Amino acid sequence: MNTLNVLLFLHIFGVVIFLGNIVTAAFWKVRADIKRDPGFIHNTVKNVLLADFIFTLPGLILIIVSGILMAVQSGYSIDTFNWLTLSLFLFALTGILWLAILIPIQRSMIRHSARSIDDGIISNEYQKVSRYWAIVGIAATLLPVVILYLMVTKAF
Repeated sequence: MNTLNVLLFLHIFGVVIFLGNIVTAAFWKVRADIKRDPGFIHNTVKNVLLADFIFTLPGLILIIVSGILMAVQSGYSIDTFNWLTLSLFLFALTGILWLAILIPIQRSMIRHSARSIDDGIISNEYQKVSRYWAIVGIAATLLPVVILYLMVTKAF
């Protein structure tokens, strides 16, 4: 097995755990909100944040490291606008959305959901940050899907 195949495997594995976690986390979060049980919601949003550190972050690291090594080894240029440079830009944008917006929102959802347990009802504050999480989360999920398309097709 050559180095490029190992890097490709690591890259694809990183994509699987990265995309798999963000889609699965959204599924469980939406299911918890539909159930409308403050305790269940609180446990779910805590686990969504935990899963980000267990799966999303390692996936992100695998994608970055293996992607850079494959690009260098394959001689791809980042001097011109192409599928790789667009993918890198979109990946950076995804990271910014995740680190600067989604993680703080998730922490806010945890705080507000904890207060909802005490009150026995879902707070308006939780519902507000949850909607914001959904909107930004959709963008942060669709961008990697576009990147996946660009990586597979190498369209330009």
